[in-house]
Amino acid sequence: MSGAERAHLATLWEEIADLEHALRYVDAGGCRTRVLDIAGASPDAQTVVLASGTSGHIEAWTQNVRAFAEAGFRVVGYDYPGHGYTALADHPLEIRDYEEHLLALLDALELDRVHLAGESLGGWLALKFAPKHPERLRTVILSAPGGRVIGEPQLDRTQSVSAKAVSEPTFENVRKRLQVVIHDPRNITDELVRVRQAIYARDGFSMANVSALREPERRWRNRVTDDDFAAVPVPALMVWTDNEPTGDEAEGERLCGLITDGEYLLVRGAAHWPQWEGAAEFNAAAVAFLQKHA
Repeated sequence: MSGAERAHLATLWEEIADLEHALRYVDAGGCRTRVLDIAGASPDAQTVVLASGTSGHIEAWTQNVRAFAEAGFRVVGYDYPGHGYTALADHPLEIRDYEEHLLALLDALELDRVHLAGESLGGWLALKFAPKHPERLRTVILSAPGGRVIGEPQLDRTQSVSAKAVSEPTFENVRKRLQVVIHDPRNITDELVRVRQAIYARDGFSMANVSALREPERRWRNRVTDDDFAAVPVPALMVWTDNEPTGDEAEGERLCGLITDGEYLLVRGAAHWPQWEGAAEFNAAAVAFLQKHA
């Protein structure tokens, strides 16, 4: 793609400036939680909840919030414990911690049933949360979901780059951390790097707690299996890419085939953030999927 053909990657402020929204903190099970809440087309509009990846934050969905809002949905983005600007975690986080926090957040916001869109760790969370709490979900969007046990060398590289980004949160080190999930470095915006730099530099920020699921033993007992895909009880949009580090195109299609009511979207030219690098294609498919199941 030439420079002229490249899509403009908007900032979060550009995307929400003219939308009715609130950036606030709510108590979710005793955890002070940062929430971006964008109003829907009506007071009873269905809600899309956005769940980010490991060490991620609300801004990972910058390229998507407007599409969901303009389609009439209420949009809720949030930071997990220890992530973004939510209260710091005081222990290594496992899937049950993310599940309990999500459930507490839905209760705090009085959201009975939502569409849950998760990328990477967010997809992992959705896969584990859905069979336990089907009454709280309408659909799930699994964007390059994590959690399967994969090759050790890939995990080691991620851990090393992440540790460096936190111990020395320079612009270049944080940018290298983002290159783990974004295929084309030109798709990494300065805003995204700066936001992450500020988060990693917070007093008390612990990558050890945030990334605990990368430890082999902990990952194994929290892992996603084929049975988890088969157990998804609601309609699911499975989003994969042609540069996904955890599996090729055939693997993504195979995993989607395990889901009873699953749809498959392959985004080309992207790695682990299809919602960012393939935003136009992702948004069109996601909105169509949500509207079909609204």
